[in-house]
Amino acid sequence: MIAELGLALLWIAAALACLSLVAGTLYLRGGQKDLAALVRPASVAQGVLTALAFALLIALFVRSDMSVELVARNSNSLKPMLFKVAGAWGNHEGSMLLWLTILGISGALVAIFERRLREDTLIATLAAQAALSLGFFAFLIFSSNPFNRLAVAPPDGQGLNPLLQDPGLAFHPPTLYVGYVGLSVAFSFAVGALITREIGSAFARAMRPWVLGSWIFLTLGITAGSYWAYYELGWGGWWFWDPVENVSLVPWLAGAALLHSVAVTATRNALRAWTVMLAVIGFSMSMVGTFIVRSGLLTSVHSFAVDPERGTFLLALMAIYIGGALTLFALRAGTVAEGKKFALLSREGSLVINNLLLTTILALVLLGTLYPIVAEAMGEKISVGPPYYNKVAGPLALILCLVMVAGPLLAWRKDDGKKLWSRLPLAAFAGALVLVLLVIFGGQVGILPLLGMTMAGVVAVASLAPLWGRNLRRTPLPTWGMVIAHFGVAVALAGMGAESAFIKEKLVAAAPGDTIRVGDFVVLFKGVKPVAGPNYTAIEGTLVATSGGVPHVLKPESRMFPGLMGTAPTETNEAALLTRAGGQLYVVLGQPVTGEDGRADRYQLRLWWKPLVWWIWLGGALIALGAALSMLGRAQLLALWRARRTRKSQERFAP
Repeated sequence: MIAELGLALLWIAAALACLSLVAGTLYLRGGQKDLAALVRPASVAQGVLTALAFALLIALFVRSDMSVELVARNSNSLKPMLFKVAGAWGNHEGSMLLWLTILGISGALVAIFERRLREDTLIATLAAQAALSLGFFAFLIFSSNPFNRLAVAPPDGQGLNPLLQDPGLAFHPPTLYVGYVGLSVAFSFAVGALITREIGSAFARAMRPWVLGSWIFLTLGITAGSYWAYYELGWGGWWFWDPVENVSLVPWLAGAALLHSVAVTATRNALRAWTVMLAVIGFSMSMVGTFIVRSGLLTSVHSFAVDPERGTFLLALMAIYIGGALTLFALRAGTVAEGKKFALLSREGSLVINNLLLTTILALVLLGTLYPIVAEAMGEKISVGPPYYNKVAGPLALILCLVMVAGPLLAWRKDDGKKLWSRLPLAAFAGALVLVLLVIFGGQVGILPLLGMTMAGVVAVASLAPLWGRNLRRTPLPTWGMVIAHFGVAVALAGMGAESAFIKEKLVAAAPGDTIRVGDFVVLFKGVKPVAGPNYTAIEGTLVATSGGVPHVLKPESRMFPGLMGTAPTETNEAALLTRAGGQLYVVLGQPVTGEDGRADRYQLRLWWKPLVWWIWLGGALIALGAALSMLGRAQLLALWRARRTRKSQERFAP
């Protein structure tokens, strides 16, 4: 009964999305106020019903209702409760319902709280959001029904992919999806503004919180996903340029460009057309990523490789939404006013250069991701790996950091180059000092890590420059947010450079009692023992790592998940990590090595010492924190503005 109720709620929510779209369209064409009055409540009801349907899907997973096909394929009764709940979105159908739920809730929040736009622009925005929802409702109901029943329920389910049985599954996908869907709201705002020709400061101020919020969640999602892959896969790397990683990075790059562009439109009433175009590009990249991951075009560690029929459906939706928005932009671009002019050497100019660099990196990453797929379709296998991405994206990222250093120190509209240089000596000195120290004491360091760490020193000092000479207690939260986010970039850049330049690796076949030296650690391999988990068995190694006379126990595992309901057993590695201020010791237990008597007397061990590697994720967290502070500061300013407007209105009509 729960599954049937969930499907019924999806149908009703789809009908409400259709009502919002039709009523909004008719209102925009004829101006009937009674039709406009239907759009807001229909949007709110649609979001509530979709959220209820998703809650019912989670209930089916918690109850282990194996009569539901999705539960039988992706869960079993032995799984811990956390993975039963997270398993609801650890698959194609459930993750698409989560996407649709966030889309519906976002539309409901816009309908409830947005009061800055003209009525017609808001109705057009909600109608565009309803059109997006309607397409995904059709995809879910007709092509990917999460509530489909089995004719005969199996005694138990196949279980969740062991690689996904990690707390990261509870955090990583939802945060990414909130980020993706936040870009859909920006897309709807852009479409609504194009339809009603209201492209100006008010439109940008309404869009900015959604862009900022989505970018915060994308940052958190990508950072968490990077750390999850780092410790779960046992490969020892923090970014692999996997196609699925790339399709999450591309919307983040588009969101970063849009975030800076919408700030210029909101505060200076410039870059109007560019802001609209970036809003379309940002959501387009989310759609492209969704299509690539779910169409069966590629198989990745964490992709949903499904049948081509679903990919065709998504391709059709992508063509309708992206093609329609671009056509609308082409028709209305001539009516978009240019906005206020500015000199190249100005804060606006630096943001334009920032956007151009971000979109260039976006295009290069997208090209490297799509080209092998296109080449394979034409009968030629080509692999595009880290060397390509490092060579094409790395130098541009360093130039981007230089622009980021200068931008906050420039005045709006127009500035003087001599004045800019007078604000940079301390940052330049910090970079030069780091460079000299690395050349003298760093040994043989690759050019890209060398430049990265040097640039980290420049960015770290320059990011604090907006605070110089200020009363720190009265400094606005958005300024603090910018400072912390830019400082986070420096921290992450330092971590990337140090890990790449100074990493130490040892691969050995060790017997109990053997010692291995890696970095400043002496590691004693004490042996292995069998252990049992909630739904797996494992061989657990015990190692004692000593540095500075202090011992630390590490216990990496090689886990075996049994095959359920006809599936093959799966083996995974659980790395053991020892985090210190200077970096991380990373240990993976590999396969046994048999001796002449056929007995396993040694085990493969892989050990890395990774200097400052944890700074990468600390930097990501600081970037998200800075953006969150900026968003909070904007919300405070908006609340003050509304309070003043209310007070003035009351004073005007007071007797």
